[in-house]
Amino acid sequence: MMDTLSLIIIIIGALNWLLIGLFQFDLVAAIGGGMSGVLARIIYTIVGIAGIWGISILFRRDGIKHHDD
Repeated sequence: MMDTLSLIIIIIGALNWLLIGLFQFDLVAAIGGGMSGVLARIIYTIVGIAGIWGISILFRRDGIKHHDD
Protein backbone atom coordinates (compact mmCIF):
# COMPACT_ATOMS: atom_id res chain seq x y z
CA MET A 1 0.00 0.00 0.00
CA MET A 2 2.73 2.47 1.01
CA ASP A 3 4.78 1.58 -2.07
CA THR A 4 1.87 2.29 -4.41
CA LEU A 5 1.02 5.58 -2.70
CA SER A 6 4.66 6.65 -2.82
CA LEU A 7 4.96 5.82 -6.52
CA ILE A 8 1.81 7.83 -7.28
CA ILE A 9 3.19 10.83 -5.39
CA ILE A 10 6.58 10.46 -7.12
CA ILE A 11 4.84 10.44 -10.51
CA ILE A 12 2.88 13.57 -9.60
CA GLY A 13 6.14 15.25 -8.56
CA ALA A 14 7.77 14.20 -11.83
CA LEU A 15 4.87 15.63 -13.82
CA ASN A 16 5.26 18.90 -11.93
CA TRP A 17 8.96 18.95 -12.91
CA LEU A 18 7.93 18.28 -16.51
CA LEU A 19 5.67 21.33 -16.40
CA ILE A 20 8.49 23.40 -14.94
CA GLY A 21 10.93 22.20 -17.59
CA LEU A 22 8.67 22.65 -20.59
CA PHE A 23 6.52 25.60 -19.66
CA GLN A 24 8.22 27.23 -16.63
CA PHE A 25 4.99 26.60 -14.73
CA ASP A 26 5.10 25.20 -11.20
CA LEU A 27 1.66 23.68 -10.57
CA VAL A 28 2.39 23.06 -6.89
CA ALA A 29 3.35 26.70 -6.38
CA ALA A 30 0.25 27.82 -8.29
CA ILE A 31 -1.99 25.68 -6.08
CA GLY A 32 -0.12 26.36 -2.85
CA GLY A 33 0.20 30.13 -3.00
CA GLY A 34 3.77 30.40 -4.28
CA MET A 35 6.86 28.33 -3.58
CA SER A 36 7.10 29.60 -0.01
CA GLY A 37 3.41 29.15 0.75
CA VAL A 38 2.56 26.76 3.57
CA LEU A 39 0.50 24.42 1.37
CA ALA A 40 3.17 24.31 -1.33
CA ARG A 41 5.88 23.53 1.24
CA ILE A 42 3.74 20.70 2.64
CA ILE A 43 3.26 19.26 -0.86
CA TYR A 44 6.99 19.58 -1.65
CA THR A 45 7.78 17.83 1.65
CA ILE A 46 5.36 14.98 0.94
CA VAL A 47 6.85 14.50 -2.54
CA GLY A 48 10.35 14.49 -1.04
CA ILE A 49 9.42 11.89 1.57
CA ALA A 50 7.84 9.77 -1.18
CA GLY A 51 11.09 10.07 -3.13
CA ILE A 52 13.06 8.81 -0.14
CA TRP A 53 10.63 5.91 0.20
CA GLY A 54 11.11 5.28 -3.53
CA ILE A 55 14.81 4.71 -2.90
CA SER A 56 13.88 1.83 -0.61
CA ILE A 57 11.59 0.43 -3.32
CA LEU A 58 14.49 0.52 -5.76
CA PHE A 59 16.74 -1.58 -3.55
CA ARG A 60 14.17 -4.03 -2.21
CA ARG A 61 13.91 -7.36 -4.00
CA ASP A 62 11.10 -9.03 -2.04
CA GLY A 63 8.34 -7.83 -4.35
CA ILE A 64 10.10 -8.61 -7.62
CA LYS A 65 9.37 -11.94 -9.24
CA HIS A 66 12.31 -13.50 -11.04
CA HIS A 67 11.86 -16.04 -13.81
CA ASP A 68 14.49 -18.75 -13.80
CA ASP A 69 14.47 -20.26 -17.27
